[in-house]
Amino acid sequence: MERIPILRMGEYLLVTIQVDMHDRLAMTLQDDLTNRISETGAKGVLIDISSLEIVDSFIGRMLGNIASMSRVLDADTVVVGMRPAVAITLVELGMSLTGVRTALNVDAGMDLLRNSLDARKDALYGSRIQ
Repeated sequence: MERIPILRMGEYLLVTIQVDMHDRLAMTLQDDLTNRISETGAKGVLIDISSLEIVDSFIGRMLGNIASMSRVLDADTVVVGMRPAVAITLVELGMSLTGVRTALNVDAGMDLLRNSLDARKDALYGSRIQ
């Protein structure tokens, strides 16, 4: 069965989609990713979709579901590399990708994840240090 690799980078998981997504592959990615977050305790997920030329409503919903499930597992999700045509298509389909944060590229996406994790740590531990 075809699978998308999920790489661990410290506290983060990196997913680079290099093939055209079909429904079964998207479902497998969702399951694999939630399992990896649970296994590793990852605090963030970066999904690079720069190779995708088409994102239909099902794949768009799956990205939203992945972000929601990640959040429940205490991990933030950032999608990077969205092509303009993909963004236009998602808007035309009326999809807002609620809960999905986006960035133009991997560097900006990693900055978002780091800043988010730092803010969460400050909120959790900052008030104890006085």
